[in-house]
Amino acid sequence: MKRLRQALALACVAAVLIALAFLAPRFKQFLSPASAAFTPTTRVRRGDVTFTVYANGSLQGGNSKMVVAPMTGNNSLTITELGKSGDLVHEGDVVARFDTTEETYKLREAEADMEEAEQQVVQAEAEAAAKEEELTNELITARGTLSDAELEARRNPLLAAIAARQNELAVQGARERLAKLEHDYPERKAAAKASINIQQAAREKAKIQVEMAHRNIDMMSVKATASGYVNVEKNMNQNMIYSGMTLPLYQVGDQTRPGMAVAQIPDMNHWEVSAEVAETDRGHLSIAQPAEVHVVALPNRTFQAHVKDLGGTTGNFWERHFECKLSLDNPVPELRPGMSARILITTETLRNALWLPAQALFESDGRTFVHLRSGKSFTQKDVQLVRRSESKVVVTGLKEGDEVSLASPDQQEAGSKKGGAANAAKAVAK
Repeated sequence: MKRLRQALALACVAAVLIALAFLAPRFKQFLSPASAAFTPTTRVRRGDVTFTVYANGSLQGGNSKMVVAPMTGNNSLTITELGKSGDLVHEGDVVARFDTTEETYKLREAEADMEEAEQQVVQAEAEAAAKEEELTNELITARGTLSDAELEARRNPLLAAIAARQNELAVQGARERLAKLEHDYPERKAAAKASINIQQAAREKAKIQVEMAHRNIDMMSVKATASGYVNVEKNMNQNMIYSGMTLPLYQVGDQTRPGMAVAQIPDMNHWEVSAEVAETDRGHLSIAQPAEVHVVALPNRTFQAHVKDLGGTTGNFWERHFECKLSLDNPVPELRPGMSARILITTETLRNALWLPAQALFESDGRTFVHLRSGKSFTQKDVQLVRRSESKVVVTGLKEGDEVSLASPDQQEAGSKKGGAANAAKAVAK
């Protein structure tokens, strides 16, 4: 019995030793620190590096003819009719209409004022004619009175002194009255004429107001000055707040201010591409840089273009963009406004430069560095960044062929230890 127990004990010890011999390599593999062999690497290369900017955009015509709200003196105008984006219009077609209620009211008032002014002119002319007739009668009467007084004065030699003197005074009075009437006649006639002129001026003013009201009503229908496709503008009404949102397009019922653009009709002979480019690429772009445009709706065509204009920035502070407009060099009749396009802008080509993938460059505490292989481990090596793109960086401070890490070795080691411990536990459990 004792021997049997010893044999069983020896068997158990042997089984444990065999198990340890079998699991030892696995424990060593899972529990050992990550080595440099497990970290992805790349090598520094030398050559020509072309930097490009990618963006998405949409087509629109260039040299647009703007459709603006009429300058009628109103504070705001209401849109009652508006063409849709993409509608084809010809010169003279109505693109937008605005509410004419206020202008129609002004027209009715002006017409009523003009009718009243017409009556005032007629009345003034009648009064002037009556006044002139009255003045003429007064002159005729004064001349007759003077003639009678002179005839009576001829009898003075036959009359007493007092009677003769009375006749002389009568002649003198009649002569003075006639002289005064003849002197005042032009002025009194001119006063009557002035009254007519005043009423005629009021009539002309009312007439001008009627014509202005008619013109304003006609201006409420804005017509196309050239043929093309309508492109409705965004509603920039200052009373509307869209924080962090894209402004909506104008539509029927919206209000706008005089002089504001509600739509545009681009020139289809001069195509443009409007794109939003990331703010980080703004410093790499300049006017006249070449670009390639791929229109989604025309997959088999590649269009050449160049940067035409660089606008201001938009968007939230954590994702700022700026507007970039490009002019197509080889447009075709199949193009239409609003077509989506992919843009590739060539910004610069650096000759014989040292470069490596962008993920191999690290930044921390104002430093720019790489993890350079040194034997079986990595050491941090400070470098100078020359240019960066989405996929490549051009640097100085390295040599061609240097092997650098594509990921932080410290993180790789920490992850490897954590994963190794977990795998070792699983191995023991098995």
